[in-house]
Amino acid sequence: MLLFSKLLTREHICFQSESSISAELFGTLFRSVFHSEIHCRESVRRSGITLYTYDITDPELIGRIFRKYGFSEGAREMDQELISTSSLGVYTAGIFLACGSVNDPSKEYHMEFSAPTDELASGLSLLLGDIGVSAGRVVRRGQFIVYIKGSESIEDTLTFIGAQQCTLELMNVKIYKDVRNKANRIANCDAANIDKVLKAALKQREDIRLIAGTIGLDSLSEELREVAELRLENSDMSLQEIGESLSAPISRSGVNHRFRKLAKIADELRHGGKQDE
Repeated sequence: MLLFSKLLTREHICFQSESSISAELFGTLFRSVFHSEIHCRESVRRSGITLYTYDITDPELIGRIFRKYGFSEGAREMDQELISTSSLGVYTAGIFLACGSVNDPSKEYHMEFSAPTDELASGLSLLLGDIGVSAGRVVRRGQFIVYIKGSESIEDTLTFIGAQQCTLELMNVKIYKDVRNKANRIANCDAANIDKVLKAALKQREDIRLIAGTIGLDSLSEELREVAELRLENSDMSLQEIGESLSAPISRSGVNHRFRKLAKIADELRHGGKQDE
């Protein structure tokens, strides 16, 4: 958390976080390791977000910090020996608590780390690669961003740093989104089918009215006349329902065949031609 803090120099160490939990944990850990009390300062940004800040300026205390963790002036690099002799998961968790964030998964899958230097961003990318997570990099407002896209990669990272409960919550959100999207696709498909059926029914009624107003339905065969009359009386009836309602029930395809015959008769009448049933 110290390595990824906002400032890390011989004159000034500044740790900042928008998370009250991370800030409180930083203070607790610092007191536990260095047996020194440090003060947390709160300030409210224009956006309304509270910023929690620890400023360490005591030269003697800063000297102890540098000696303990092997920090060097002007060069912030990950100590591979420290990583190899410690828990890599805990080390990565500290980085996340210092500069990491995860977007609301109901909106998008995005996790990022805002590293203070390019060297640290590069080291973090390699570290994530070691655990099988592919991360991208970009510079944004002077910060070196390491970001992870994709729910599975984010789940793997959260699990690795010990945030299993967050992993489960993300998976639940993903399951909910998948079910909701499937339901929407089904609903859209049903709506499209209903719209298609209604348009077909309107066309059939239009054809039948044209036939009735010109040569009359009595000119049709009994089979076509019965289908035509059922359609005029039932605009929302499906082809299958019409087939089942006939005096001699037939299949859906049989009903569709009769409507095609009626459409052909109507088209001939529109073009001034004559027909024979």
